[in-house]
Amino acid sequence: MIEKLKLEIPVLLPQNGDCDACVQRLQETLRHHKGIDDVHVDRENHRARLCLHYDPNLISLPQVERLARDAGATIQQRYRHRVLRIANMDCADCALKLEKGVGRLDGVLHCAVNFTTSKMTVEYDVEKVDYPTIVERIRQLGYDVEEEEPVPQEATPGGLRGLIHFMSTRRRDTLTLISGLLVVAAFALETMGVTTLVSHSLYALAMITGGYYVARKGINGALINRELDINFLMTIAAIGAAAIGEWEEGALVVFLFSLGETLESYTMERARNAIRSLMELAPNEAVRLRPRVDCPDHMGQPLPDGGTYQGGPCPWCEPTEERVPVEELHIGDIILVRPGERIPMDGRVVRGTSAVNQAPITGESIPVEKKPGDDVFAGTINTQGALEIEVTRLAKDNTLNRIIHLVEEAQAQKAPSQRWVDRFARYYTPAVVTLAVLIATIPPIFLGQPFLEPATGGHGWLYRALALLIIACPCALVISTPVSIVSAISNAARNGVLIKGGVYLEAAGSLRVVAFDKTGTLTRGEPGVTDVIPNGEFTEEEVLALAAAVEARSEHPIARAVVAEADAREIRYAPVDAFQALTGRGAQGTLGEMAIYIGNRTLMDELNVTLPDTLQAHIRRLEEEGKTTMIVVTLTQASATVVGIVAVADTVRPEAREAIAGLRRAGIRRTVMLTGDNERTARAIAAQVGIDDVRANLLPDEKVQAVEELLEEHGQVAMVGDGINDAPALARATVGIAMGGAGTDQALETADVVLMADDLSKLPFVIHLSRRALGIIRQNIAFSLVVKAAFMGLAIPGLASLWMAVFADVGASLIVILNGMRLLRRRP
Repeated sequence: MIEKLKLEIPVLLPQNGDCDACVQRLQETLRHHKGIDDVHVDRENHRARLCLHYDPNLISLPQVERLARDAGATIQQRYRHRVLRIANMDCADCALKLEKGVGRLDGVLHCAVNFTTSKMTVEYDVEKVDYPTIVERIRQLGYDVEEEEPVPQEATPGGLRGLIHFMSTRRRDTLTLISGLLVVAAFALETMGVTTLVSHSLYALAMITGGYYVARKGINGALINRELDINFLMTIAAIGAAAIGEWEEGALVVFLFSLGETLESYTMERARNAIRSLMELAPNEAVRLRPRVDCPDHMGQPLPDGGTYQGGPCPWCEPTEERVPVEELHIGDIILVRPGERIPMDGRVVRGTSAVNQAPITGESIPVEKKPGDDVFAGTINTQGALEIEVTRLAKDNTLNRIIHLVEEAQAQKAPSQRWVDRFARYYTPAVVTLAVLIATIPPIFLGQPFLEPATGGHGWLYRALALLIIACPCALVISTPVSIVSAISNAARNGVLIKGGVYLEAAGSLRVVAFDKTGTLTRGEPGVTDVIPNGEFTEEEVLALAAAVEARSEHPIARAVVAEADAREIRYAPVDAFQALTGRGAQGTLGEMAIYIGNRTLMDELNVTLPDTLQAHIRRLEEEGKTTMIVVTLTQASATVVGIVAVADTVRPEAREAIAGLRRAGIRRTVMLTGDNERTARAIAAQVGIDDVRANLLPDEKVQAVEELLEEHGQVAMVGDGINDAPALARATVGIAMGGAGTDQALETADVVLMADDLSKLPFVIHLSRRALGIIRQNIAFSLVVKAAFMGLAIPGLASLWMAVFADVGASLIVILNGMRLLRRRP
């Protein structure tokens, strides 16, 4: 008989559990062991467990467990994963070459470089390659390494090596400055008439200092990857300029290129830091409260719930405070957050009330009132009273860290325009290199033209080919899209909107139709009192007081709405006696000799109560508006008295109408409501908020069908919902937009765009930002291509110098970076 055992994968592979390849290796190792019949991964409730089918006659349960743990430990020891932050990576094309260069090492199983976040993820086999070898390869390719995760102790740079490593992160900038000073000094001495030997020596020193990192990256990249990049081409251009006697031009070329790379690095870091700044929001330490244990002063005293105190947490003593790193906190710990402090952990308020500024997470401009039972998020600011908070998530799993992780993943995903640029560059670069070789060789060989410098002045064909190579480098084109994507996604995240990738950013910028769920999206998702209509000489306060007296004994959502309205108006009422819920009709209770009934017309018919014509007219009108009406009646031995009507409905969000209007201003042509509610109620809500079309009485699968019909009609459609009930429709839409993601795991998982707060007013911001990003991406691509074409046209007839070529290449890159960074400034 075959038996089963399920083991948690994170327990077997604590560090490698997210690696599908390592999980597969574990399965293969166990599957070939005697007594193991089958091994597979069981994923349920967002948990990954390894399910082992084994024959108890051949292998015992303890042996299976030990075998699985030993196999997991062996795999984890052999296959390592590291996340490295790469310094001085300012070229998207260079990032691809770095990825390829490290990936060529024997033993490196996977290497991926995320240019927008400057991160490298590498998986390697320690039996074939070690960590220092990987770091050395990265440095050979011209980059520095900042460890993102802890590394083995023996591999961590220390002592003099660590100091040199720290200093090297700014060495390139220093050498660039020295190169510029040498160029200025050489030019000044040349102007003063000093011999060319001195000025040319200074120019040569300028080329060496400014071109050290350029040449190292170019030559090592060519040797390791067997590819020519802009650094190699720039090195050849500088050497070529010196060879034909253009020392000052060669030095100027090197300095301008090195300066351009430095400026690109600074501007890209500014864009990257837009999301990194979120990491600094949550404090590194927290004040943990510990109850006083075994208090001798209260030993033997009677406890409130019976018995006597014999030790343990003392119920009378104030808990002690201890400041600890957030990594040491566990789920269930109680932390104290004083006014003005940032909340260090996700948790739930257990004591105290305060207003919390949630803008860093949700983008809400107004602080939110928090009381016991309410959730709070790491990185938000406690503005008023002290709060005691029970920790509900570990530091690595809190909402802020999940947002940062999802944003970095989103920035790594390539948008359609970026994939187009990559495909274009794959063919463009070899074509231009071939053209440059032809320009340098065909005129001198077949037409007798000068290879180096013509006697009559101007530029030889070698010089023109070098200029063409520099101009043709696709740096500006390659970087044009990712800098715009990273800026837009970072800006959205800082304003409480999570966009999960460039593909969704671009898709949102092309939308013309937006579909909405009704309940919980356009409405609050809970009933509220909308109308109170008294009969005769009664007042609204008297109607509400009698209604609340009965409903105070009920837990029904409509009852809670009535009580909440009475409390909001500060109306005094006494709860009834002998309360009784009348299923499907209403409720009743007594106050002294008077019975109070609240319910629908069916209940009134049972009581033989005749409603005045005016009230009947009001009821018809309210029901046509999609509202639920309740009639309040008092009964005594003498007579029945109709007191009035209370109407309730799922109230429209106050920002819904303005959000719909904002979408129209942003270019959305059509809005549609998809709801399971009845037609009359749906149309009433649609009229209030300004929705164009209504499709009611829809089951979940019919909502998906409705989205498909809209896709066929309009091409691209966004679906806005709460991320739980609307998951199928969100998934089917071109862009699925979920609300309230700060407290909803499902929303973070299922939607393409997440509004972290329950705030529809962010929708127009998303569309405006996406359209702006799409426009800037197109501007950058067009500008890059036009500049390249124009300067190539100047280079071939010899009208462009080398320094002009560098200026065109670097200048174009800087312009597209700065243009993309404008998206960081856009505000809701």
